[in-house]
Amino acid sequence: MTAHVRLLLAPFDPARETSEFTLRYPEAGGVVSFLGQVRAGGGCEALELSHYEPLTLPGMEGLAASALTRWQLDGLLIIHRAGVMLPGEPIVLVAAAARHRRDAFAAADFAMDHLKSESWFWKREKAGGQWRWIEPREEDRQDLSRWA
Repeated sequence: MTAHVRLLLAPFDPARETSEFTLRYPEAGGVVSFLGQVRAGGGCEALELSHYEPLTLPGMEGLAASALTRWQLDGLLIIHRAGVMLPGEPIVLVAAAARHRRDAFAAADFAMDHLKSESWFWKREKAGGQWRWIEPREEDRQDLSRWA
């Protein structure tokens, strides 16, 4: 069981990352991935994610370690961007490889719920030339409560 966790300040290629991850685990019966990207439309001009460096990467690594103990995985990939991103750019990629699909689905879902609700990022959106802070939604907190 291996976790690959990266925090990036520059864009990444989700297709390449997913392909390379999948090739690392040929024994896996299933590879599940989730890509989060900046939404186009709705007036969004940009999204900015700030973070506190001493906590962010260790927190992401702890989340990966937790997922690896909960499910039988061959591997887990978590890539998260920080900085300013434009509509259509990838923000986060989570991929899980497992012998059986249910473990892969559950681990990816678990990681995303935690990244969305308990992450170490502050998020703000630019629309109409103005920046506004974005807080986690109640639905995000409810999603997270499934794992308690």
